[in-house]
Amino acid sequence: MASIWDDFKNTFRTRNNELVQIIVINVIVFLVFAVLFVTMKLSGLDRVYEEIIQKFKILASLPELALQPWSLFTYSFLHTDPFHILFNMLFLFWFGRLIEEYIGGSRVTNLYILGGLAGGVLYIALFNFIPYFKGNVAASAMMGASGSVYAIVFGAATLLPDYTFRVLFLGDVKIKYIAFFYLVVSFIQIGGINAGGNISHIGGALMGYGYIKALQGGTDMGTWIQAILNFFKGIFRTPPPKKTIRKTSFSEATVKKSSGKMQQSSSPNPSAVGQDEIDTILDKISKSGYESLSKEEKIKLYKASQQND
Repeated sequence: MASIWDDFKNTFRTRNNELVQIIVINVIVFLVFAVLFVTMKLSGLDRVYEEIIQKFKILASLPELALQPWSLFTYSFLHTDPFHILFNMLFLFWFGRLIEEYIGGSRVTNLYILGGLAGGVLYIALFNFIPYFKGNVAASAMMGASGSVYAIVFGAATLLPDYTFRVLFLGDVKIKYIAFFYLVVSFIQIGGINAGGNISHIGGALMGYGYIKALQGGTDMGTWIQAILNFFKGIFRTPPPKKTIRKTSFSEATVKKSSGKMQQSSSPNPSAVGQDEIDTILDKISKSGYESLSKEEKIKLYKASQQND
């Protein structure tokens, strides 16, 4: 268990590792709610569990959504079906690693958050303004990372349209065709039982395409996301320990700053070290510690210590 905890901590300490961090967060949330479900199911608290999880789903009803606006963000990290999270995380990893490799891990985070928001907003809009969905608004809720994942998929397909994946039974297929296929499937199924999910797919796909196009034009629509994340990282980041000067083999009484001059031997010494050099070395020690000195600087300091012997 200790090694698992160490791996977990290292995941969030490693730089440019946002893709894995997002996957880990999704898995942790899934496990937390899985344990909560089993515990409350065995305790006869099914209704309490449903009330809790409802607070993290995105709701189509605008009055109810206004009471839990955070769900616009939380729903895209919430899964209860093992296969739902499995396939979402697989697609997230396959396509997200391209985004991370070519334009950086922060863009993976930006696309994930923006895709979830775009998918959620389109879902709410269509359910409230399309007559076909209006009758189901009050009872409709949605969860899952699909909208965010589609943003990653279409972001990668827009960035690298001719990049190929090897698909079982089909061989090498360009990712632009893979993305287009899944978009068509989602559009066809908008009128089905998972209408909200398929709508969020389309919203995420549009955001993925638009984000990369804007980025190619010099605009990063996710700068506000990074600003917020950096703010919270700054709050929880542990300040680096203050560096202290290590004790060395020479005494401060031997090598020290006096009234602007180093005490000199009565006889000339061709290997004597100048006061300015010693001052510079001592300043470096006070700022960065003795170990920061180069070999030559340590030798000079040693020679200076011998000048008064």
